[in-house]
Amino acid sequence: MQLPPKVTPRAFERLAEIGAAGQGQALRVAVEGGGCSGFQYEIALDAPREDDLVLEGGGEKVLVDPVSLPFLQNAVIDFSEELIGARFVIENPNATSSCGCGTSFSI
Repeated sequence: MQLPPKVTPRAFERLAEIGAAGQGQALRVAVEGGGCSGFQYEIALDAPREDDLVLEGGGEKVLVDPVSLPFLQNAVIDFSEELIGARFVIENPNATSSCGCGTSFSI
């Protein structure tokens, strides 16, 4: 069964720290062709569009466009803080392989 992506509470908390909603923005997660593995994630603050899937939590929003949605079915959008830096990450069960940086994948 295909389910929309999930967003962790930690990801919503980070968006609140950034103040995205207060600026009229949300976190957009998109999939584009390219990267070293065939597809890559594009993650940026953006304004909602009419045809977006909107995932909400803690007053914050994460947006997924209809073209990217099939690639992100059952995925988990999280925020990770490590010694090498902090970033939004995607755990995608649809990816058959990914690159070392975690921003590129293949299906």
